[in-house]
Amino acid sequence: MASGVAISDEVIDHYNSIRVRNMGTEAGQRLKLVVMCLSKDQKSIVVDNQNCLKVKDVGNSDVLKKILSKLPTDECRYALYDCSYMSKESVKEDLVFILSAPETASLKSKMVYASSKAALKAKMPGLKFEWQINEPADREASCLVEKLGGRDTVKSLEGNSV
Repeated sequence: MASGVAISDEVIDHYNSIRVRNMGTEAGQRLKLVVMCLSKDQKSIVVDNQNCLKVKDVGNSDVLKKILSKLPTDECRYALYDCSYMSKESVKEDLVFILSAPETASLKSKMVYASSKAALKAKMPGLKFEWQINEPADREASCLVEKLGGRDTVKSLEGNSV
């Protein structure tokens, strides 16, 4: 860990839960978003349970808007988002790693989050997509669509045309 920040076991447990579909688990109980932050003592990355979402929490709402509302606009956060989208070929579900480092966050916070990202991602093998949110324009659906392959590949995101 370049920053010296540890990764809690709870983070790994949540990663495993969002990554694997458990047989017999009700669809609404599956995780849609896991938000992670630094602990109060700044020594480890922990799950921000207040801001995590299950599939049932998003319902038929604007999923992307609901997810972005869980990422503060003045503090850094990591997140894992179970993204559903339609490509030219088929419906796909992929995990998207999000680093939210808003312009208004403290410089120290942005540095710690940036230097801890590689260690955190190393504990989460198989992530194909990363979405970094630094400014308000990065919060647009079009930015995520570009990360997923662009408008030529992605036809809809969370059931909405792109």
